[in-house]
Amino acid sequence: MSSKMFLKETVIEAARQRIAWLFDEFETVIVNFSGGKDSTIVYNLALEVARAKGRLPLPVFFIDQEGEWQSVIDYIRAVMNNPDVQPLWLQCPIKILNATSPFSPWLHCWEPGAEWMRDREPNSIHENTYGTDRFGKLFEAFLSAEYADQRVARIAGVRCEESPARWWGLTRGNVYKGVTWGAPENRKLQHYVFYPVYDWSYTDVWKAIHEHGWDYCPLYDAMYQYGMPVRKMRVSNVHHESAVGTLEYLQDIEGETWNRLTKRLAGVNAVAQMQGDWFMPSELPRMFADWREYRDHLLKNLVPAGELQDGLLHKFALGERSIADEYHDELHRLHIHMILVQDFEGTKWTTWIAGNAAKQRCRQLPPQE
Repeated sequence: MSSKMFLKETVIEAARQRIAWLFDEFETVIVNFSGGKDSTIVYNLALEVARAKGRLPLPVFFIDQEGEWQSVIDYIRAVMNNPDVQPLWLQCPIKILNATSPFSPWLHCWEPGAEWMRDREPNSIHENTYGTDRFGKLFEAFLSAEYADQRVARIAGVRCEESPARWWGLTRGNVYKGVTWGAPENRKLQHYVFYPVYDWSYTDVWKAIHEHGWDYCPLYDAMYQYGMPVRKMRVSNVHHESAVGTLEYLQDIEGETWNRLTKRLAGVNAVAQMQGDWFMPSELPRMFADWREYRDHLLKNLVPAGELQDGLLHKFALGERSIADEYHDELHRLHIHMILVQDFEGTKWTTWIAGNAAKQRCRQLPPQE
């Protein structure tokens, strides 16, 4: 992994310059907003630039996954009701993986006829006319449908510090006019996503929020009071594979959200009761010869045969072909973790494999599927 290169300007000055450049390059700039600390930074900086350049109202885009913290929704509502904001709040039918139960693997958000966790907002988009019901594909599909005649830069608060995969992707390759900190979404339509705070640390984020007096999601304060380490705080939906650990304290922080979630989604209470034991055993159970045998046992007994099991098998095989043999025990432990948290899309595998490519443990970097 290469070393950092320090610039003369501060990270906030560099981010402002990057965002201003994007406003000059693209006729439409949209802030991707999650309610988290990183998107809070991007939103406030973009609002400053848009105001200075006469580009208000600023389009702000949020895909509501229904199983969200109420404090996050309250914060997002305040942003979307800002008269300087054009709200692009999607509360339309999509499906999200449920990491708490292999036998009810999906939350069908906002499905007609269901009892939702809360009512939809009057200023949100209720119909899904975008040709996909998957969260990850909806970003590009929305832009292609609504902004087909405009050059678009979607900006988001992704930082390299948080994962080797992000470092790998955002510091190599020419995305647009020499810029590496982004990715094409639709080159034909000239739609891109950019990450102008990619080189920030989490301390930079909190320093900027407090120095400027910007509002932020109060869930962070509740998590801090609960004793959660600052670098582990997440405000995303509470049931996917990267956030399921938050179920351990959801009931204490937001009891009413907990009640609505357990009513809406199978498996939530069981995972919360098991807490850390659910995610990864510390020792190999004595009845198994190695971690691979244990992985295969769990795969057979915890993941229903069919599309989900076949998808994991395919990802496991890619990893074994790509990682040097001496690291296979570590790889198989990762696979076990993926099974236990229902990471059927391979989010953890993608991050892990990119980190090991950077450490030169890979025979070759596998295709990202």
